[in-house]
Amino acid sequence: MASVKIFSGKSTKYLATKIAHAYGKPLGEVTLQEFSDGEMSPFFTESVRGCDVFIIQSTFPPADNFMELLLMIDAAKRASAKYVTVVVPYFGYARQDRKDKPRVAIAAKLMANLLSAAGADRIMTCDLHADQIQGFFDIPVDHLDGTSIFIPYIRSLNLENIMFASPDVGGVKRTRSFAKFFNAEMVVCDKYREKANEVATMRLIGDVEGKDVVMVDDLIDTGGTMCKAAALLKDKGATSVRAVVTHPVLSGKAYENISSSVLEELAVTDSLPLRADQDTSKIKVLTVSDLFAKAIRKIHDHESISSLFIES
Repeated sequence: MASVKIFSGKSTKYLATKIAHAYGKPLGEVTLQEFSDGEMSPFFTESVRGCDVFIIQSTFPPADNFMELLLMIDAAKRASAKYVTVVVPYFGYARQDRKDKPRVAIAAKLMANLLSAAGADRIMTCDLHADQIQGFFDIPVDHLDGTSIFIPYIRSLNLENIMFASPDVGGVKRTRSFAKFFNAEMVVCDKYREKANEVATMRLIGDVEGKDVVMVDDLIDTGGTMCKAAALLKDKGATSVRAVVTHPVLSGKAYENISSSVLEELAVTDSLPLRADQDTSKIKVLTVSDLFAKAIRKIHDHESISSLFIES
């Protein structure tokens, strides 16, 4: 069987190192050469001929992260790697998954096309913004589920009157999977946006009086929706409000919004790095390194990854 080699792009090295350690192999060496005009030229400093290569890189801003990933895929294929699996803990541009108004790009589909065109044989990711994005790829997709990270953590909190909440209608399916596991009820915060990243109005569907509410979402960007939903839940009588979110995008005034919100805690994964210069006292980070390491091992051994999912 071909040997496994794990590499990382520059921006996700903090996580790739932990994944490689959990797998039991050192992270492979990659050198990123840059020309004076900013043009990138990554190259592997060790042989990958005949190997199962796993390249880890989340595609968060700047766009150079995605370009670097494409170049690394191409370099691996041209160096005669047997199989190239792209590990993208956070798949950027996933929010642009349809034409919701005239004359816009479907960026998620374009990203999928580019990864395939570069030579990727398989993609592994976690908690896509919408499950149907898997269908944008013409290569196998291993879509890992953040519930296996968050459910044990929520269980450890021993919340007496637990209830789950979706901060918007689009997250109902994800929230229901948590509620079913704990045999708990759920509510929905119905929001209306006039433009991106700004919530105009919000109302609560359901009763949260005396409940310890856990909000569930796939990503948090500016934190406006989450913090507004938390305040609404508190106003409607919730005893406590916390949130579990897989991808901490946290742009704009997100850290300030979270710090000043009524949230008891925001639990996230390390699919994206937090900013060291911001207040993170309310943010609890759970690692996805073990989950991805186990998935890499199962893919290499041609085993099913279904055992990595928690069934409700």
